[in-house]
Amino acid sequence: MNTHEKYLKRCFQLAKNGLGTTYPNPMVGSVIVYNDNIIGEGWHQKAGLAHAEVNAINSVKNKALLKKATIYVSLEPCSHFGKTPPCSDLIIAEGIKKVVIATVDPFSEVAGRGIKKLMEAGCDVSVGILEKESHLLNKRFFTFHTKKRPYIILKWAQSQDGFIAPISKNERAPVWISNAYAKQLVHKWRAEEQAILVGTKTALADNPQLSTRLVKGANPTRIVIDRKGKIPADSAIFDSSAKTLLITETELPNCTYKLADFANNLSEQIVNILYKESLQSVIIEGGLQTLQHFIDTNLWDEARVFTGTASIKEGISAPNITGNLISIEKIENNQLKIYLND
Repeated sequence: MNTHEKYLKRCFQLAKNGLGTTYPNPMVGSVIVYNDNIIGEGWHQKAGLAHAEVNAINSVKNKALLKKATIYVSLEPCSHFGKTPPCSDLIIAEGIKKVVIATVDPFSEVAGRGIKKLMEAGCDVSVGILEKESHLLNKRFFTFHTKKRPYIILKWAQSQDGFIAPISKNERAPVWISNAYAKQLVHKWRAEEQAILVGTKTALADNPQLSTRLVKGANPTRIVIDRKGKIPADSAIFDSSAKTLLITETELPNCTYKLADFANNLSEQIVNILYKESLQSVIIEGGLQTLQHFIDTNLWDEARVFTGTASIKEGISAPNITGNLISIEKIENNQLKIYLND
């Protein structure tokens, strides 16, 4: 590992502290190095607050060293006025002459302009180091800006014999196949993403709240497919804990909704709606018809599949999925498999 890679990896570590809190901004980390020692570091903590480069510069005790130091950033410094001033301007003003950047920012307001501004000011700029790792860190941000859609995560739990739910049950509530640790992990995932989606049958059968109540973190926007307006007004998805957006073909009173043509590539219409709503990521939690539709139309990026210990024997079969299996881990007595869409 060379010097640039070492310090950029530290930038990635710092950036991850902002997962779930920086939307619509990317996660960014920055370190400032003098004589092979880190003299300052920071990360973007929340949208509207100071960016990583600002926090890193502010953390340096001896500002006189900045003119002799190198600043490392996991993503191109911004060049425009948003809720905060341009970071590229601050780097120039502080006299930092060496800048190492993992990758270019895909956002159209930046997209190379920050790098150009630094170079025109006489900075020695290196870019494109650990670029793949930087894209992976901000997979949601890059997918949103390059593919014009949210990053799509499929999630379900299945029994040992391959079912996601029994055919019938006695109450309108979820049947938990995975264990309590997996359930808490799912709530943590919800806090990391901007939206969560379920179909009509899941909303009717399980009456889910789709919140992050088991962990500290913001609730995602609830996206619910309700073609004919069948979901009762007293359902948990209509409580005040989070925003709910219905995808429907019928005008629905007293709720927020978007119209879609259910006879024409519904999944494509849904991701277009989410893009226009500025939602960079979505977890699709069910049911079978909804999950399989996104799989069959190849509109997914990642799948997270739990397998519990129980057998259902007769039920609703789990979705059929093929992809690149990247990890298998144990969550106590449950198994979690992660797939990426090739």
